[in-house]
Amino acid sequence: MSILKAPPKQSKNTLLQIRVEHELKATLDDYAEFLGSSTSYVVAEALKLLFRKDTEFKAWLAHHKPNGELQNRGEE
Repeated sequence: MSILKAPPKQSKNTLLQIRVEHELKATLDDYAEFLGSSTSYVVAEALKLLFRKDTEFKAWLAHHKPNGELQNRGEE
């Protein structure tokens, strides 16, 4: 058995550029610092949470997408 564990598989990433209010960016930076993570991580995790919790979106998605699936987008 190896001493070190293999790193987790890295998912494919894509660049997303957005414009937000200055105060929102400052709070995002603060939250990322609080977590000890990157702002990209915070945004990605917040979006995953939003998509999991929004029941109206899930219903819309089920109606508009085959089988209501997120087409291998990493959603659980």
